[in-house]
Amino acid sequence: MRIKDKIHNLLHKNKYTLPILQGLGMIALVTAISVLSIHFLLGETISDYAEANPEIAYGREEIPDRETMEIPKAGEEAVPGTETVETAAMKEPADSPEQAGAESGEGELTDGVNNADASENETLGESTETADSGSVPEYNTSVMVHFYDPNIDPEGRYTYEPGFYSEPLSQEVRDYITGVSYAGTPDMVISYDDLEYVGLLYVDFNGLTQAGELICNKKISKDFLEIFSELYKSDYRIDSIYLVDNFGGDDTASMCADNTSCFNYRVVDGSSSLSKHAYGMAIDINPFYNPYIVFGAGEGGGDYISPAGSEIYVDRSASFPYKIDENDLCYKLFKAHGFKWGGDWNSCKDYQHFQKTP
Repeated sequence: MRIKDKIHNLLHKNKYTLPILQGLGMIALVTAISVLSIHFLLGETISDYAEANPEIAYGREEIPDRETMEIPKAGEEAVPGTETVETAAMKEPADSPEQAGAESGEGELTDGVNNADASENETLGESTETADSGSVPEYNTSVMVHFYDPNIDPEGRYTYEPGFYSEPLSQEVRDYITGVSYAGTPDMVISYDDLEYVGLLYVDFNGLTQAGELICNKKISKDFLEIFSELYKSDYRIDSIYLVDNFGGDDTASMCADNTSCFNYRVVDGSSSLSKHAYGMAIDINPFYNPYIVFGAGEGGGDYISPAGSEIYVDRSASFPYKIDENDLCYKLFKAHGFKWGGDWNSCKDYQHFQKTP
């Protein structure tokens, strides 16, 4: 007798067997619908349920509570077992400066504003790896100057949420940046009072919570707090966020170190036009993995690519970590806040770059 016939005989041998099985199935379905309905009526989202049941959602007993966690001072651990700013891998600085060997063309013009920022000619601290290795140069982060301190409440500070705040530039910060990222000359079109210091938290490439800092135009400081808070909560990975002054104000050195930065009073390379970074209105995110490209402006008529060593990340159809594209959370958040993306430009591409015009 075939298996199908045996099952048929079993179900119909007793006239109550099939109705009982159907009833049990209906009870299970109603129970599942009821549980989901209760969560829905209570306003509980799937994310809320995951937070309340981490052993089911995440396979472990607990997850970090970012809202109530004790916020560290710079150099202290944010979450037990994480790496501190001072001890982060004790990365060694690269050896000697090298020339980039190419000058970029001017960026695409939109509404009378130069939308692209070329890198500097001098490339400081390039990796000792070969150019096609794709290896990010390492820097000694233990000696980086850091001003992040969420545990004080100076006059004028705005705290968006624990660990994320903005405030006017302190005298200590002013002294540190003057003559470096802040020219301090009488002809400057921006003043200390136009800028704000932003302290934030981020998740580094090792999955560890780190304290980061930016200087930006005060017109976009709240945008930054909202954006980076969402990136942090979403476990979005950023290699490092240090003031560009830690690299002598050299944008190329900062890019080679894959450092995310904002304010730097400089002109667009090869021109007398001020960069959007000079106004504190632009930011570069994970620049080593999201290079700046000027078509036909390189040696022998090839493309100019910066920073050096990032050539393998020019192909944006390829799949690799930390790539910013239209599907990337970073892209979506900055666009939602009214920023323009350098990846949308035509004569050049600046995949790391977001800028805003107030």
